[in-house]
Amino acid sequence: MAMFKKILIANRGEIALRIQRACREMDIKAVMVYSEADRDAKYIKLADEAVCIGPPPSALSYLNMPAIISAAEVTDAEAIHPGYGFLSENADFAERVEKSGFQFIGPTPESIRIMGDKVAAKQAMLRAGVPCVPGSEGELPDDPVAIRRLARAVGYPVIIKAAGGGGGRGMRVVHTEAALINAVSLTKGEAGAAFGNPAVYLEKFLQNPRHIEIQILADKYKNAVYLGERDCSMQRRHQKIMEEAPAPGIARKLIERIGERCVAACKKIGYRGAGTFEFLYEDGEFYFIEMNTRVQVEHPVTEMVSGVDIVRTQIMVAAGEKLPFTQRQLQLRGHAIECRVNAEDPYKFTPSPGRVTMWHTPGGPGVRVDSHMYSNYVVPSNYDSMIGKIIAHGDTREQAMARMRTALAETVVEGISTNIALHRELLVDAKFMAGGTNIHYLEQWLEQRKR
Repeated sequence: MAMFKKILIANRGEIALRIQRACREMDIKAVMVYSEADRDAKYIKLADEAVCIGPPPSALSYLNMPAIISAAEVTDAEAIHPGYGFLSENADFAERVEKSGFQFIGPTPESIRIMGDKVAAKQAMLRAGVPCVPGSEGELPDDPVAIRRLARAVGYPVIIKAAGGGGGRGMRVVHTEAALINAVSLTKGEAGAAFGNPAVYLEKFLQNPRHIEIQILADKYKNAVYLGERDCSMQRRHQKIMEEAPAPGIARKLIERIGERCVAACKKIGYRGAGTFEFLYEDGEFYFIEMNTRVQVEHPVTEMVSGVDIVRTQIMVAAGEKLPFTQRQLQLRGHAIECRVNAEDPYKFTPSPGRVTMWHTPGGPGVRVDSHMYSNYVVPSNYDSMIGKIIAHGDTREQAMARMRTALAETVVEGISTNIALHRELLVDAKFMAGGTNIHYLEQWLEQRKR
């Protein structure tokens, strides 16, 4: 199969620019789609072709499947890259793309469907030998007696989760049997309203876990590799704000064992493209929580330590090429940290859209900035608050942190508020510097800071 000549990028912001850069490097023309709010974006100015697909609200533009597919038709694109967010994990969209005669740069619709349903994903992982959090084998029954029996067997506290949930929504922690049945019915109601699927399942609630994820790449010939792990424990309300690779203080043998299981699972389900297995890690044990069937915001830290261009590889395997390397050929080097730069108050987290009157990015050895910002750009109020990412790589974690501190000190953003001040504080925090903080650490740290 020949390499694509033209790809449509069905996304916005920094990931649209990131994919555009990969296309340019591969001598592939990139068609950019945009909403009216994004007509002045950097990647639109740099585009080979650009098509306006609707007004600012996402539902009328970036989530508008017919508009995106007709943009691909009128520009003669051969493939569609969905980036992350929006339609990237929508199996119906992947199916419509392929039925319309285009290649979807991602997994098959079947893989997306299995992994999008948390219950089906968990069952697939159990069959593939990937360790999961103790809990219900599938969807919770309607019988309150059976639910209570299950919760007792797992042990309190438990967490009730929506099968079709994501992004930290559709979850409820239960500490006592008295609160259980009410919590199940409330979560079912929320799940039905938010995700169109009222199914919920139950898991043991781990008290102080870390969030560790394994990046994989697979082709359609059942070749698959893992590119090490990322530690994404620095999060607030289930939203990550800082990530690093590798995860501090976890033995390589443990990572290798779980990485090999993830690769085996990919081969078993016939997975194609880039994907991430997300785990909670506590007391030396990994517990699978979900799989993201797309490129992730934090992919640059893995690129920095592995030397692999994940977006380029996604395009290659979607065009029918084999993975250009084997597990044995991959070598991870050094340490990388990523800080997400959001247009928001650094401590109250209220969004801060508006005109960026000054934008000056850092440089120097091992420093990378992924952002679509420029001086005088107006950050729209319609979308996620992330406006860029600063990534620092070093031979050691200490060097990566030192480079990140320097990079943050050099960064100038004026006209809007950003969370850079929060990152600067965290990078001199003794617990973060020691490594291995759990997923609750940032929220506890913010609470103490208020006092």
